[in-house]
Amino acid sequence: MSMSLMRNCGFDVEIGDSWRRRAIVTSSAMVALLLLLTIAIPTGVVDGPYITSNSKLHSLLHRKLLRPASKAEETTRIWGEKCTASDIEINQGPTAPLPDGTPAYLVEILNVCATGWNISNIHVKCGWFSSVRLVNPRVFRRLYYDDCLVNNGEPLAYGAGLSFTYANTYLYPLSVFSVSC
Repeated sequence: MSMSLMRNCGFDVEIGDSWRRRAIVTSSAMVALLLLLTIAIPTGVVDGPYITSNSKLHSLLHRKLLRPASKAEETTRIWGEKCTASDIEINQGPTAPLPDGTPAYLVEILNVCATGWNISNIHVKCGWFSSVRLVNPRVFRRLYYDDCLVNNGEPLAYGAGLSFTYANTYLYPLSVFSVSC
């Protein structure tokens, strides 16, 4: 058995067998790898199926997936009729919460009238709608219990839409009950 003296970081280390030499080399390599990963992961340098850059992760977490607020209703229209409440589509879904953790929801209101009419005085069933975050009252406001007005009563053009974000502990079910053409 050969014994040798090795200088390592200012300390004298006696190495007798080749397995000790391998252990030192392996542990040095592991420390270097951990140091590299500690620097590479937070900066977004490593990109793979499980570790992604910060910008990709940010956009993935805040992707907006809206779902219809109520069951879609098939319009039964006689040719020449203008529009009905079912020509307004409301979709809503969760979005990034407020900094204090309050859940936030994105609402999208669309005019999908097949005959191409502008629709005004859109009233929505909304319960006791309220928001921790201010919603522009010209876009959406509660008039009474279960009666909210969209777009300040102004016409929503054919094919147009508007959206707003509200924050509350739960999602409000929204459905259109009255419109004017």
